[in-house]
Amino acid sequence: MSHLEHARSLVDALEASVDRAATHLAGRCEKDGRISTSLVDDHQTVAYDLASISGAVAAARHLLDWGEHGEQEGALALAYAADVAGDLRSRVAGREPEWGLERGVLDDVADEMAAGRDTGFLSGLAEKVLETGEAGRRHLPEDLEMVRDTFRRFAEEQVMPLAEEVHRHDQDIPEEIISGAAELGCFALSIPEEYGGFASGSEDELLNMVLVTEELSRGSLGVAGSLITRPEIIGTAILKGGTQEQKERWLPGIAAGEQMCGVAVTEPDHGSDVAGVKVSATRDGDDWVINGVKTWCTFGGRADHLLVLARTDPDRSKGHRGLSLFVVDKPPFGGHAWKTEQDGGGTMDARAIPTIGYRGMHSFEISFDTWRVPHRNLIGEDDGLGQGFYLQMQAFSNARLQTAARAQGVMQSALEQAVAYAKQRHVFDRPLADYELNRTKIVRMAALLAACRIFAYEVARKLVRGDEDAQLAASQVKQLACRVSEWVTREAQQIHGGYGYAEEYTVSRLFLDARVLSIFEGADEVLALRVIARQVLAGALARS
Repeated sequence: MSHLEHARSLVDALEASVDRAATHLAGRCEKDGRISTSLVDDHQTVAYDLASISGAVAAARHLLDWGEHGEQEGALALAYAADVAGDLRSRVAGREPEWGLERGVLDDVADEMAAGRDTGFLSGLAEKVLETGEAGRRHLPEDLEMVRDTFRRFAEEQVMPLAEEVHRHDQDIPEEIISGAAELGCFALSIPEEYGGFASGSEDELLNMVLVTEELSRGSLGVAGSLITRPEIIGTAILKGGTQEQKERWLPGIAAGEQMCGVAVTEPDHGSDVAGVKVSATRDGDDWVINGVKTWCTFGGRADHLLVLARTDPDRSKGHRGLSLFVVDKPPFGGHAWKTEQDGGGTMDARAIPTIGYRGMHSFEISFDTWRVPHRNLIGEDDGLGQGFYLQMQAFSNARLQTAARAQGVMQSALEQAVAYAKQRHVFDRPLADYELNRTKIVRMAALLAACRIFAYEVARKLVRGDEDAQLAASQVKQLACRVSEWVTREAQQIHGGYGYAEEYTVSRLFLDARVLSIFEGADEVLALRVIARQVLAGALARS
């Protein structure tokens, strides 16, 4: 059998196991014909593992088509499928009754799994990765390759020379980076042409965003890779729920990069539990008066607009149905603390939260004290009352895909750093790249990156098409890419030995930056249990 045939057999067996496990767990979590959140919480460990494996298996399925392009691609598809098979078996071991699976799961594809995990096979596959520093070819259309090349050059020429200084001294993102990204159309990728953007309704319009994000994140996650995220969230919310006047008022400035954006959703006591938001907005004539504290407002200082989720219905029993979204205008500020006042006495007072990585953007805690916002800044105006939670969740689907692309950029940089150092550094009179253990590590890095990348490409197209499983897939690729980026950057750092712990080596920054990816835009555990597991189990229940 060929590498790809082995991979197909593995993926078929993996999907069958996931389906059986989902059907079994759905039966244990069903109440009144629906999946019960409280029952899922009674089985969190298995539900988390099932959610995580479901995304990995979905990526393996998409990687098979990419594997048709050539021998290296087919070999990486096999290496990844075998890796997922090993992961599934380790998660199930000793918990077979809870999964509804038999002991010896995947024994019927043991030969295929052995073929993909054979150390000789993996060591040989490393040769091409060591030669190129790439996880296989992308096989993109020429126009998309031109977009990718343009932003790769920008990242190499403008971002990388500044990345270390910004990180080490926790500086602001230099204005020349923001203006340069704006000139290239970085902020216009998902905004329709009628509002000054580049989105024309083609199936590849979100794929442009993925490619641009990966290249900028390869340069630096904190300096450039996250610049698109907040415009993506606020732009999607306005497009989905805003009035025509609001779209015309805000979107052109966002698309041109003239108006920077921040997002104020999280609160000190309410992170992933968005429905518990306490910050209030009270109607007073033609204004709303906002009071309360938001935290982790990334880029909140430099931003001209803040997207603020606030409780407009004082009846807290309504939960998420009492929330609305506002676009709050403010002056841009540099530095790590700022305060602004209105003529009527309202204030916004902010301080940056020190972080171990992801520097340049700065994440702020912002206190709103009787801050007045005109009614016309409520997204949707009267029709937007109570719609904030739903608009926020729709906007986060694109943001989760974009975060997956950020993780891919960090992984690509880590792979390149690991390859370069492994070839240059000699230990016991041999380059590190000659040692089997390092070669298998590097191949696993490449296989994980390839799987996340190809999955993200497909999710971008699913979201544009409006596929039924698009929201689930966006959550899966986000969880998968962010989780594996920690391993990839950790192993790249490990290959560097002591120098990997030194700030003067780029790989130490990559390790710190990767750590945040599983925390924001949907914390790993909450995303797995509240979004992915629920949807996977609901699908299994519907099919049973």
